[in-house]
Amino acid sequence: MLLLGILLSLCLRGVIPSASPLPLTTVDCLDAERDCQADLRCKLLYRTLARCVSKEAPSGSEVRLECQKALDGLHNYLPLLACRCHRGARKEDHCLHVYWTVRMSQGYEDQEESPYDDFPGELSPMASIVAEASSLPLDGQNVCLKAAQDCGLYEKCGALRSEYVLACTKRLPNSDHCNRQKCHRALRRFLERVPEEYSLGLLFCPCTDRLCGERRRKTIVPSCSYQEKDGIQPNCLHMQSYCRKENLCRSRLADFQYNCQPSPQSPSGCVRETGAACLKSYAGLIGTIMTPNYVSNSSVSVALWCTCDGSGNQWHDCLRIQHMFTRNRCLESSIRSMGSAAPRPAENVPPSPRPSAMDQQDTARRNAHQEPGNNAVEQDEEEGVEESEDEDQFDVISLYAEKATVSNLGSGGGAASPRLSPAPPPSLLLLLLLLSASLSWW
Repeated sequence: MLLLGILLSLCLRGVIPSASPLPLTTVDCLDAERDCQADLRCKLLYRTLARCVSKEAPSGSEVRLECQKALDGLHNYLPLLACRCHRGARKEDHCLHVYWTVRMSQGYEDQEESPYDDFPGELSPMASIVAEASSLPLDGQNVCLKAAQDCGLYEKCGALRSEYVLACTKRLPNSDHCNRQKCHRALRRFLERVPEEYSLGLLFCPCTDRLCGERRRKTIVPSCSYQEKDGIQPNCLHMQSYCRKENLCRSRLADFQYNCQPSPQSPSGCVRETGAACLKSYAGLIGTIMTPNYVSNSSVSVALWCTCDGSGNQWHDCLRIQHMFTRNRCLESSIRSMGSAAPRPAENVPPSPRPSAMDQQDTARRNAHQEPGNNAVEQDEEEGVEESEDEDQFDVISLYAEKATVSNLGSGGGAASPRLSPAPPPSLLLLLLLLSASLSWW
């Protein structure tokens, strides 16, 4: 019997897998909120937190205690506490509101997480973009001019670029000022909708002369996107305080601090070895009150358009804000990596566009909700409606469309192909034989 027990344990070890804890996957904050609303206790706790973070929230020790109790009660709802948002999504503002509501007590200087969950595979093309841009020819050619020409040859890039230039140069009626809010919105739309081969090519094109550097610096129309007509710079502390009152700006700043955190020991200069992610986070700040830009036409140094004059005893705090851009080894090395490699022969063909991050998200959502019975006509109709709703502000023709191919017609939808049931494993057969033998002994 002892021998039989040993044999049984050996067989069971190969048949029954050991239990292991399932990892907690990151979910979208909108999905997490919807699941929370379906649970009565979670709904009540979340509603209390929403009142705590509202502008009309009452003050007092009792109110703070109630808010803290609600926050502690949500610790059992892990998907809501671990949720993230997608940069540039249609309901990004709502998603970020959920994110910051359940992180009511998180400090502003926390650099250990970002509100954004980069789309799967999103940074893989980013790395190749950096590699491709770093090998652009620097032998006297105005690379920024070529990047602008390439953008014009691609309809989506050219149309959205024209839209933000118009929005940032058009003056308000009876005024010599532009509509900065509209300019910011158009800049964000360009950077979120246009594939990064083009948008990052315009922002980080390497230059060797002042003419190229001037074109690069004026790419985001600084006269409207951040500069004032009188030339007076705002205080950096006031600028940051205003940014933190707005969920979008606060999130983009937190994402920048997370991905561009410098490290003197790292070869890339970044704590997380993510130079491509740092450039993406830097671009995410453009179109907010914290819009950075190049400080001159002859260097790759960037800075915020603000001053520390009048900071008083918060002088060092103000300098810390400036140094996030002016003394950031991670950011500087990431920008320099766009033009530091050996030159290659010039090409007259613009880079082939990859789908932008926004287009990748739309494709993933359609695939996730696609049912096996859907046909190609129904899918095209849904995409047409979605695109028309999304392009309500700018009349841009999308060049990305899902097409049926021979390879994908045989997978996914339709009836599943029959499969032979697998034979039981040898260890299971041996187990059955041993059990029958033991019963015969009894």
